[in-house]
Amino acid sequence: MADAAHRIVELAEHALSTPFPLRVRAWDGSEAGPTGAPVLVLAQRKALRRVLWRPGELGLARAWVAGELDIEGDLYEALDRLAGLLWERPEPGASRGPAEVVRNAAAALRDPVTYRMARSALALTGPGLPPAPPPEEARRRTGPVHTKRRDRAAISHHYDVGNDFYAMVLGPSMVYSCAVWPDVAVPAAASGAGAGPAAEGGGAATLEDAQRAKLDLVCRKLQLRPGLRLLDVGCGWGSMVLHAAEHYGVRATGITLSGEQAGYARKRVADAGLTDRIDIRVQDYRDVKDGPFDAISSIGMAEHVGSEGYLEYARTLYALVRPGGRLLNHQIARRPLVDEAGYHVDEFIDRYVFPDGELSPVGTTVARLEEAGFEVRDVEALREHYARTLRAWVANLEDHWTAAAAATSEGRARVWRLYMAASAVSFQRNRIGVNQVLAVRTGDEGDAGMPATRTEWLS
Repeated sequence: MADAAHRIVELAEHALSTPFPLRVRAWDGSEAGPTGAPVLVLAQRKALRRVLWRPGELGLARAWVAGELDIEGDLYEALDRLAGLLWERPEPGASRGPAEVVRNAAAALRDPVTYRMARSALALTGPGLPPAPPPEEARRRTGPVHTKRRDRAAISHHYDVGNDFYAMVLGPSMVYSCAVWPDVAVPAAASGAGAGPAAEGGGAATLEDAQRAKLDLVCRKLQLRPGLRLLDVGCGWGSMVLHAAEHYGVRATGITLSGEQAGYARKRVADAGLTDRIDIRVQDYRDVKDGPFDAISSIGMAEHVGSEGYLEYARTLYALVRPGGRLLNHQIARRPLVDEAGYHVDEFIDRYVFPDGELSPVGTTVARLEEAGFEVRDVEALREHYARTLRAWVANLEDHWTAAAAATSEGRARVWRLYMAASAVSFQRNRIGVNQVLAVRTGDEGDAGMPATRTEWLS
């Protein structure tokens, strides 16, 4: 009799000490778990073996990327139901080597219930070592983090996926950061991926409208005007420098570590007839020597710097902006921890999405910028805006699924779908946020050249 699903649910509930929130369908066709819930589909026995060897987020992610595990039904609801089990409970031990397996086996012999569960798990998965990780997983890195060479490799892993792939996901704006929507309402995580216009972009506002609004907000916060020099750190596919040059008349320099991004951005600049006002470089921000600039934008780049290098990042940008010049730092932030020493990067994100990426609380970002010499004048939280932006990107990916997978790989497309959907849930649940921090390098006598209120850029 087919009963793998019932045994899997029993194993999960024993391990988690709580009812499993999803329905499960196993490779033998059996089903178990709550009716009406999204269905966790284990299409292959190998998926369970991955999870047993690497319990928690990474084992599930590997099975997902390999196509051995899937979700039927509302992906957002499924991730929301799993959030409390995977992301909001202590991480299991990272190591599952032979020594730990032996220790666990010895413990199982002393506990009849655990022993029975262990035998059941082995019977389900069959013998053998853990399957090799999917090819989309980044290789393990050794040595010091955030050297220029290692940062280039990390950026290449994330951004050199293919411009065609990103064009399908991001849409015509080619902006890979949080948009600013006129109405940021999003459906509750359990109400459906496409539940109403808010999930799709809402009312008259499209994703492209919202991204233009974000770029314009940055330009107004920086008080850009004709003739000023703008440095855009982590310029992506050139959208920020193009908007600033076209609508505010600046002379702009955009830097990126991605060769594919730079090539795409240069073509956009040439097509717009702006090669005399925009310079796109493949360059590390630490190598920029032609300052000072009148303004600096850094949008979605500082997450790659890391906590140990953040003060250097802040000091470098401080040295590159003239007295009276402004910095707009747009950055994802995590919630602070009681014990900051216990912070660790999510394994799925580190292995498949942003190698060596690291999030800091917004208070830490503000402190480092001020320690470098900046005066922070404004902090604006855009958390709900990013949840909605991510849903729009997921919808784009799903609408172009066959072509997007062909442009990179089926596994890579699955990485991005899971990453973006899970991130949307994380923003909604306030596990992470995103903030625009406006800072100024004051003059010798403390003159910031700033208005007394926000009316300057809100009008």
